[in-house]
Amino acid sequence: MNITENAKNIIDNCRFCWMCRHVCPIGNATGLERNTARARAFGASMVVRGATDLAEIADNLYECSLCGACTNNCVTGFDPKVFIQQFKTELAPEGLMPDYIRVLLEKYVQSGNIYGEKIPEMLEEIYCDGSNVFFLAGMDAMIKAPECVKNALTLLSQGDIIPAFSGNQDTGAALNFLIGKAEETRAAALAFASYVNRYKTVIVYDPVDLAFLRHECREWGIEITPELISFNEYLLTLLKNENLTVQKGNCEYTLQDHFAYARDLDDTVSARELISAVGVSRDMLLCGKEANLAGHLIMAEYMPEVIWSVAANRWENARNMECKTLVTESPTEYVCLKATCPEGYRVLSVEEMLLENI
Repeated sequence: MNITENAKNIIDNCRFCWMCRHVCPIGNATGLERNTARARAFGASMVVRGATDLAEIADNLYECSLCGACTNNCVTGFDPKVFIQQFKTELAPEGLMPDYIRVLLEKYVQSGNIYGEKIPEMLEEIYCDGSNVFFLAGMDAMIKAPECVKNALTLLSQGDIIPAFSGNQDTGAALNFLIGKAEETRAAALAFASYVNRYKTVIVYDPVDLAFLRHECREWGIEITPELISFNEYLLTLLKNENLTVQKGNCEYTLQDHFAYARDLDDTVSARELISAVGVSRDMLLCGKEANLAGHLIMAEYMPEVIWSVAANRWENARNMECKTLVTESPTEYVCLKATCPEGYRVLSVEEMLLENI
């Protein structure tokens, strides 16, 4: 088994303590000890030591959202995501990949996305080119939240920017979640880089895509020449340059920090500045670097009840703090929170929040 020394070191240094147990959103949703980083590290340790087979922990690997809450709270300072992703890469060559993951990969081969669905016509109708700025919505948004994509482009047009937009939206991030740093993931990333390198700037809507392009692609040595800027940062630039004008009101908005923004991209400020431009920012518990997951669209394909429970738990956090309007900065959490939104509450994407204040 091809596991790096770094991954083995992380496994060996896990104390199997309880410090990360309470922060795992999946473990909190299922109530199962197996859905904690502690238990996952223990299983990985048994595999490395030859006490059990990789097949025994295959399902458990895919019960992790890679949100990094455990990493953020690890007393040893190690990152369990490292060995989880490396084990995933080992599953396919050894014929140990779970059937439900194999199905998603087959859909990807057949349709170009892991959901096996076509890009909605409402988005194909607004494809455009001719700009040196490209809008990367990402496949989750294109397939599962097309209304968010359309609203985002509408908002950008209000700021006198009409970016290029096409069906080339696959960065390889979904494959990275499913099979780690396999050759297929690298090939998808290379293909995307080859396409997008014709532009000067890429506005990245989904923070998972941005984190993947900035971190994993860099580790692979894949050259991406345009400036990569988050959607939140780009909107702030439009506001500061007065290309986009909004009205300041008294409405309270609560940011649902996405883990990729908060922990992978180290940005807990941009979205709050956007909120402050139109209303009052009101935080709830488990925010910022301690951000708690509110949904995961890929995992919803094979463990939907758990993911809806994760979203419902986040709404419980909002109710406890009397936060009536949640603002999301990722299409995944927008879809999951909207599907579980309790009566009397609402969820808005960042672009919806700004559009209602123009």
